[in-house]
Amino acid sequence: MFIFELKLTDMIRSLTSALAIGLALVISVNLTAQQGYQPTEENLKNREWFQDAKYGLFVHWGVYSLMGGGGDGGIAEWIMERKNIPVNQYEKLPGFFYPLEFDPAEWVSMVKKAGMKYITITSKHHDGFAMYDSKISDYNIVDATPYGKDVIGMLKEECDRQGVKLFFYHSQLDWHHPDYYPLGRTGNDIPGRTQSGNWNAYIDYMNAQLTELLTQYGEIGGIWFDGMWDKPDADWRLDETYAMIHELQPGALIGSNHHKMPFPGEDFMMFERDLPGENSMGFNNTEISEDVPLEMCETMNGSWGFNIIDENYKSVERLVQTMIRAAGFGANFLLNTGPMPNGKIQPENVDTLMAIGNWLETYGETYYGTRKGPLEPQDWGVTVSRDNVVYVHILDHQGGTIQLNGFNPKLSSAVYFDDGSEADVKRNKEGMILTVPAQKLKPIDTIIVLTTR
Repeated sequence: MFIFELKLTDMIRSLTSALAIGLALVISVNLTAQQGYQPTEENLKNREWFQDAKYGLFVHWGVYSLMGGGGDGGIAEWIMERKNIPVNQYEKLPGFFYPLEFDPAEWVSMVKKAGMKYITITSKHHDGFAMYDSKISDYNIVDATPYGKDVIGMLKEECDRQGVKLFFYHSQLDWHHPDYYPLGRTGNDIPGRTQSGNWNAYIDYMNAQLTELLTQYGEIGGIWFDGMWDKPDADWRLDETYAMIHELQPGALIGSNHHKMPFPGEDFMMFERDLPGENSMGFNNTEISEDVPLEMCETMNGSWGFNIIDENYKSVERLVQTMIRAAGFGANFLLNTGPMPNGKIQPENVDTLMAIGNWLETYGETYYGTRKGPLEPQDWGVTVSRDNVVYVHILDHQGGTIQLNGFNPKLSSAVYFDDGSEADVKRNKEGMILTVPAQKLKPIDTIIVLTTR
């Protein structure tokens, strides 16, 4: 009986896989390419929601968390490539993955207490392992681990219950799949990687997995792509992939971490560990799109995935100020955590998120629902605005005068957010001058509220 059940299960899985691949192929072939992409009304509304939401949690979680970075600093989720772990040996990791303490209700409650409005979680990272119930490949958390549960599905159900949107990170790069060939810039020394393959078959596979993500979990926030930089000149068939996503979920937002200006069909632009227009990391595009919403992602220490030795945590002050500076550019802030292999969020990360949440409980009015202000970001801080109110966020200043060049509207009031006391505002030919006494400065952010007539 057991053998029969296994064979029947395999037959059903094979049939389901074939149907999913067929669906992806039909959709990709028949849809109009995204060169003439016009976002739907639902998509445009979701872009507005996205910009109002402002703040989300990035989650890098996979079987790589078992290795904890392997005793090295740096990005732990790249351990397959950093340590050149053979494909057949890396495939043993899922057999040890049993996140018994994963509690989606706890995760989502934490996100809400932190003041975050959405979660972006890795559905598949560069190691090719799917963190959801994929019918296309057995290399997934349900089929290949003793845990056997769909953590993505569990998290989505809890997000729906608690009113938090869920986005899926999906790697276009795949060090495991045999058809990811020719090889790209990374992972070339991993033993056992394919030395031949069918590139179009790989794109079909990727689109089939995306089809699963877009059809198995109800309405999602969007798809956060990564890895195209591994083979920037390859034929990724983006038109087909993007058209498929927009057809299956017209409201879903598509973004890609390709470090270029947005391609047709993309709905937001992201910046990795840099503010928009900056390139301290050496790979970010310094141009900024004015056509789509923006998002900046950042780590709490030096790694995206769980790194057991990395205790170089960024301070709450630094992270809040980065979040506010991003808003001054009109960008969301996506702050990362790498859950531990047992399914718990690192206590250090939870403490940081709660501290930021406490700050937002007091000052969220000056952040949520705003857009970039009338002034370009300055060394001393930024401005953001909502309706007829401009919030001046003073982040790095010793007290004294601040010149607001080119900003000189009629004001009905100018007050400090904290105590409502009147701010000292004068006008000159360049615009306005704020005089900020040193005793008025706050440790993280001093906020002046300018209400225009």
